[in-house]
Amino acid sequence: MKIYTKTGDGGETSLFGGGRVPKDDARVEAYGAVDELNAAIGLARAHAPAPEIEGELARIQAELFAVGAELATPHEARAHGAIPGVRGEWAEALERQMDRWAEVLPPLTAFILPGGTPVAAALHVARATCRRAERRAVALSHLAHIDPTVVVYLNRLSDFLFEAARAANRNSGVAETLWVPRKGGG
Repeated sequence: MKIYTKTGDGGETSLFGGGRVPKDDARVEAYGAVDELNAAIGLARAHAPAPEIEGELARIQAELFAVGAELATPHEARAHGAIPGVRGEWAEALERQMDRWAEVLPPLTAFILPGGTPVAAALHVARATCRRAERRAVALSHLAHIDPTVVVYLNRLSDFLFEAARAANRNSGVAETLWVPRKGGG
């Protein structure tokens, strides 16, 4: 079976459940950003994070497939009933892990610069990508019905990825770099 179909050569793509839209459609932008996020998390996993972070990231990648399916499927499409739903418990699980990290991570007293270990840096990239996915989902929600749990999940996930980056640095004994604004604008 060939991977290419040539059906998108004219700048359109098919939605799950039927219908074709331009490749720059708000729905395609939203689920495309979630796909980018999933790839960024895969890159973070390739840097071999600690087992507690690895397990969370593996679960999150599977959850993101459900988020992408929700965004890729118009609510009115008959196929919408066949996709796995996005569950509120997923955001709650992220909160529980962040609460556990809060017990061992130093409190934030300043902005930190993204970076540190390769795992932490990749998690910061995933966090920024997650914020874009959240913005695209919000934009889509102004045009079409989407499950509001999607936006909640993406919002919580970006916080989680930030804290995971901090935890990865702490696990490796790498101090975070605080942002110190320069005086005089130069």
